[in-house]
Amino acid sequence: MKDRGYYGPFGGAFLPEILVATFDELDARFREIKNDPEFWRSYVSLMSSYSCRPTPLTFAENLTRYFGGAKIYIKREDLNHTGAHKANNVMGQGLLVRKMGKKRVIAETGAGQHGVATATMAAKFGFDCTIYMGEVDVIRQRPNVFWMEQLGATVVPVTDGTRILKDAINEAFRDWVTNMDSTHYVLGTACGPHPFPEMVSYFQSVIGKEARKQIMDIEGRLPDKVFACVGGGSNAMGLFSGFSDDPVELVGVEAGGKGVDSGFHASRLCSDDASPGIAQGYKTYFLQDDDGQMKETHSISAGLDYVGVSPILAQMHDQGKARFEYATDDEVVAALKLTMQKEGIIPALESAHAFARAFKEAPAMSKDEIIIINQSGRGDKDIFTVADAFNDPKWKDFIVSKAGEYQND
Repeated sequence: MKDRGYYGPFGGAFLPEILVATFDELDARFREIKNDPEFWRSYVSLMSSYSCRPTPLTFAENLTRYFGGAKIYIKREDLNHTGAHKANNVMGQGLLVRKMGKKRVIAETGAGQHGVATATMAAKFGFDCTIYMGEVDVIRQRPNVFWMEQLGATVVPVTDGTRILKDAINEAFRDWVTNMDSTHYVLGTACGPHPFPEMVSYFQSVIGKEARKQIMDIEGRLPDKVFACVGGGSNAMGLFSGFSDDPVELVGVEAGGKGVDSGFHASRLCSDDASPGIAQGYKTYFLQDDDGQMKETHSISAGLDYVGVSPILAQMHDQGKARFEYATDDEVVAALKLTMQKEGIIPALESAHAFARAFKEAPAMSKDEIIIINQSGRGDKDIFTVADAFNDPKWKDFIVSKAGEYQND
C-alpha cells in the first residue's frame, strides 16, 4: 500500500484528471533518484557546501541545569542556509526539477521560511519563481516577504478564504493546473497528493540521520525522547525518521493556540475538532465540521496554522508509533523567552512549541536520560509577533517612529 502513496487508510492522490500525467511523471522521476545512490551523494554534497550540513547537535547545558532532569540537546536546523529545515527539501526538489528540465517553480508558504528557501533555490538554479502566501501571513511575516522579493521571486498575496496557508496551497494548485508543462510545484511539507509526503520526508530524513549519528558519537547511546513541532509535518518526519526503528519515544507537538477547547487552535491529532477527510489531493485528519467544511485555525506561529497533517503522521498517531501533544500560544512565548535567556538561542515560534512540551517533561525525567529537540528554524522572522507578545515598549516606539518617517516621505 505504501508504494501507492497510502499509509494505512491515509494518503493517496485524489487528483483532477488533467494533473494525473504530471504526477505520474513526478513519481517516476522520484523513484529514479531515490534508487540512485549517486543522487543522494550529490544531494549531501550540495547541502554540505551550500548550506550548513551537518547542522550541529548542541548540548543545552544551562537549560539542563535549570530543569534538573534529562540532558537536553538541540538539533540546530536554524543554522541551515535560509534559517530553517526548509532548505533540505527545496534543494532536493531543485535537483529533481533540473533533471526534469522544467524552468519555473511555484510554492506555498505560511511562515515564509519555505518561500525564502524556494526563492533561494530558484536563484541558484536559474528558475523563474512564484510564491503564494495568505494575505494574513504576508502581514505577519513581512521580513520574509521582503527577502523573497529581493531574491527575485514574485510573491502573490492570497485573499481567498481565511487568507492563510490552506488558501495559499489551493492557489498554488490552481497555478500548476494551468502551467504544468513548464512548472513544478515545490510543495513545502509532507502533505498533499502522493508522492509529496514520501518525497518531502525523504529529503528531510537527513535531519534524523545526522541526529542519530551525532548523539551516538556524543553520548554513546540513543536518546530517550525526541521532540518536534507539527504543522504539516516535514521537520517532525525528518527527525523521527532517524529513530523510527529504535526504542525512542517520538513526540510531536501541535499548535494549541488559545487552547484546544477554545476553537482557536490548529491541533488535528490532539483535539476532538478533527476527523478523517479528503482535501487538497489526499486523505488525513482535517479540522472540519460534520459537513466536511474546513474550520478556521489559529496559531501564534504562521507555519503551524494549517488545517491538515501529514498522512504519515496520521498513521503513526493511530498506530501509537508516535505521541502527539500540544502547546498553547502562552506556553510557546514563555518557552521562547526562557531559551533565549538561558542559552542565547532564538527558536522560531514553530520550533518553540517543541521546546515548550520538552520543558514540561524534562524535569520529571532522570539526569541519566536524554532528549533531543528539533529547532526547525530561527526566530528572527518572528520579530513583529514576538515583540508584540513581549509587549516591548521600545519596539513599539521604534515602529511608530519609522511609520512617521515614511509618512513624512
